[in-house]
Amino acid sequence: MSFQNPVFIPGPTNMPEALRKACDMPTLDHRSPLFGEILRPALAGVKKVLKTDRAEVFIFPSTGTGGWETVITNTLSPGDKILAARNGMFSHRWIDMCQRHGLKVEIVETPWGTGLPADRYEEILTADTNHEIKAVLATHNETATGVKSDIAAVRRALNAARHPALLLVDGVSSIASMDFRMDEWGVDAAVTGSQKGFMLPAGLAIVALSPRALAAVEAARLPRTFFDIRDMTKAYASNAYPYTPAVGLLNGLKQSCDMLLGEGLDAVFARHHRIAEGVRAAVSAWGLELCAQTPDVYSDTVSAIRTPDGFNATDIVTHAARKYGVAFGVGLGEVAGKVFRIGHLGSLTDVMTLSGIGTAEMVMADLGLDIRLGSGVAAAQEYYRNEEVLSSRKAA
Repeated sequence: MSFQNPVFIPGPTNMPEALRKACDMPTLDHRSPLFGEILRPALAGVKKVLKTDRAEVFIFPSTGTGGWETVITNTLSPGDKILAARNGMFSHRWIDMCQRHGLKVEIVETPWGTGLPADRYEEILTADTNHEIKAVLATHNETATGVKSDIAAVRRALNAARHPALLLVDGVSSIASMDFRMDEWGVDAAVTGSQKGFMLPAGLAIVALSPRALAAVEAARLPRTFFDIRDMTKAYASNAYPYTPAVGLLNGLKQSCDMLLGEGLDAVFARHHRIAEGVRAAVSAWGLELCAQTPDVYSDTVSAIRTPDGFNATDIVTHAARKYGVAFGVGLGEVAGKVFRIGHLGSLTDVMTLSGIGTAEMVMADLGLDIRLGSGVAAAQEYYRNEEVLSSRKAA
């Protein structure tokens, strides 16, 4: 693997040099007033990225998985019933965590490659007249399959059923790269991490809780210590942590939010969509298909690309790393060996993406797939060129 090449995995993502330097800072007394000058802007910046005025943000030294655990342990109690669809590896892992915590999970088995079944949610919630279901889990962007789901539709299902369950959303591979509207969509808990859309190293679990979710904290009875929101709230009141924080990463998060907001969130989301469309044009030119079954669920942060039957897609990832020093993502769970993944989120440009598409073509040709060199690159180039012209005309 070469440090000179960009990575094309769906996280951790490429880091802008400014953010790498922001994390590389001298030791700071995290109990000094100076720490508050890092913490407060970081919390405020995350709120803006999440498009929330009402939620409270909590940042733990952890990863997105720690964020999942923070959400369930601070809002639920042993034996509580929750509703979740399993449509990919990461929804599966969150379900598994809930079950290990003694929660009863009603699982809606959903084909991998499709989005969350909001209509089925509505049926189940409407039938739950005693309101035994305490929370609904929703994976906004299923990283294993390259599928995004309509979180607003899940909220509409809850509202149509007049159900009080909390809406808990995994936005690990979507937030800061794809539009996320916490208040507008009625999300009660949002989870992400530092290493994807925020373009930082792994190490921060970023959680936001709505007033409804915060009201559930005192009644929740699942064990929690490290991830106890109550301890973090008390510490935040004095610009501190209940234990040692990851100061350098928080400083990076502060600058990351400044960078994202400086570019403009709409521009950030448009950039990710444009890059993703170029990748999708390349996949079509190769004669291959995405794991995502319909355009309305195509992810703008990762594409899972199906290879022909009988071909081990993992070989593409292994060969790319060994021969060309480039990282792609392997298939996970039910699609292991059937897909390879191109991550196109975080610090990425059209030009960088073309290098990844070109490498994928060389790898597939090396491995004997019927891929014409330059076909995917040309299709992506054509899209990027025309999209740039359209953007210029709009600006004019």
